[in-house]
Order: sequence, then C-alpha cells, then structure tokens
Amino acid sequence: MKAVRFHEYGGIDVLRVEDVARPVPKADQVLVEVRAAGIQPGEVSIRTGFLHERWPATFPSGQGSDLAGVVVEVGARVRDFKVGDEVVGFTHRRASHAEYVVVDDVNVVHRPEGLPWDVAGALYVAGVTAYACVWAVDLGAGDTVVVSGAAGGVGAFAVQLARRHGATVIGLASEANHGWLKEKGVIPVAYGDGVRERVLEAAGGSGGSVDAFIDTYGSGYVELAVELGVRPGRINTIRDWEVAARVGARTYGEGAAASAVVLGELARLAARGELEVPIARGYPLEQVRDAFRELEKRHTHGKIVLRPRPA
Repeated sequence: MKAVRFHEYGGIDVLRVEDVARPVPKADQVLVEVRAAGIQPGEVSIRTGFLHERWPATFPSGQGSDLAGVVVEVGARVRDFKVGDEVVGFTHRRASHAEYVVVDDVNVVHRPEGLPWDVAGALYVAGVTAYACVWAVDLGAGDTVVVSGAAGGVGAFAVQLARRHGATVIGLASEANHGWLKEKGVIPVAYGDGVRERVLEAAGGSGGSVDAFIDTYGSGYVELAVELGVRPGRINTIRDWEVAARVGARTYGEGAAASAVVLGELARLAARGELEVPIARGYPLEQVRDAFRELEKRHTHGKIVLRPRPA
C-alpha cells in the first residue's frame, strides 16, 4: 500500500509517498481503507523538528490523525463494527496519511448518513481542538469572545461552537472571509495594525468589553487578550504555549477532548447541517507536498484533506 513517510526532519521536500506493508489489526482494532484524511499545522511542526522535545519523531515517521473510510478487516474482539461499515475516526500513531490504517475500535464511530467523506475525514483534530478551546474559556449566554484565525481549520469550528453556547463572537480574519463569518452570526474584524481598537469597537465601543479569548493562530494574540482585559483563566491558546505559561493562560487543545464521544457529537452536528465544516481543497495522496504547501501559507479558509482511496 501507499503511505506518506519522512526519514528526517525538514521542509516539505522530505515528504515521500512510499510502498509499505499493509497493517494487520490486533484483536481490538479495525483496518480501515482511508477515503479522506485531514492535514494539520501541528504535523508541520513535528516534521520540521520544532516539536521534537514535546513529540519526537521516530524515523521513518508517518503522518496523520484524522481519518474516514471503510472497514475492511476487524480484530477478533471487535463487536461494534463489521467489514463494510463506513467510519469516522482517529489514530495517535501518525498513520492516517495512507491507503490503509489500523485503528483501535474505541477510536472510531459510524459515519452518519449524509456526511461527505471530505468532511468526515477532516473532523477529528480541528473539531475536538475547537471543542476543548470553547470548553476551556467557559462560555455562556451574554459572554463576548474573540477568536483569532476565525476562518481557519480550528477557528471555523470554534466560532460555530461558541455561537451554540450563546456567546457573542468576534472573529479575527482576512476580509475575504468576512462574508462567511457573518453568515455564521460572527462579527468579523480584520487583523493587523489597529486590531485592538477594532475589537473594542465591535464589542460595543468605548463601553464594550471582552470576556474570553480563543487563540488559534499565535503571533501575539495572547498578549492582545491581556491588553483587552481578559482574565488569564479565560484565555486559551493552541499556539503560544510559552507566552501562556508566562501570563497564566490556558493551553487546552486536542488532548483535552480526544474521544470518540466528542467526535461522534461533531459528526452528527455536521451531518444535520448544524455545524459547517469548510473544505478548502482535497488532494490525492501523491500530491501531499502540494497539500502542505497550501497549508503552510496559513491563509486557507477551512480544511485541506488528502484522498488516499477516493470513493
């Protein structure tokens, strides 16, 4: 089978699509033929070695957590899934950027009827990360929350989940994405010079205030949240861990909500049309380098997915 591998830390050019042995599921695992698998900024940080101290790679390393596909083999103790089932799931083994992947049976759920493959394959990392971010800042009706990177992979989930909690949401994004944010009931604000003043104006002018801040982008937004008067316990970042530690902000991300229960809830919301998952583009597995080139520009609206075995 074909799978993405890299044999050393480096840029996009270290990514290869190689022939590897098809994995065999253990007793409590299923083998999934992957139809779609999302790609993440975190995978860039791992591949370049930026996160070596936190998540070191063992070479050759695979990639990928998100996945959606069809079960083609089940382990002896698996009871809830059978061959032919369509599933949404995740793996912590950096392995979903491949034609086939073995997954623990507790890490997959049945794909809801009507949920597109690309959406199903892009749900896990961004979705559960956004879920954790919203939970971390304790949103409720009457709160005003700012979300940086509001139209990106995680931000697009976070603004919608925050709105479901009844919060007023101010989304920082490029003007090209303001229309989409308005459709979701979000107040769009352009980032860049003068953003503090624009946020305060969006929050109600001179008498306005911000109760919480979700940072999905980094690059100074934790400091901006502090300047806006947000209490550190209601600031959550998935990018600026060092600054968060200094000011006392939270750093809840994927690991805080990593469960099939949360994934299943997100999948059902998406299938019912209550959670839109924008898909920027899908690439065949062989074009994995092109997919990451687009991702690393950091201006994509929504998710980029690989399609190892197209439907």
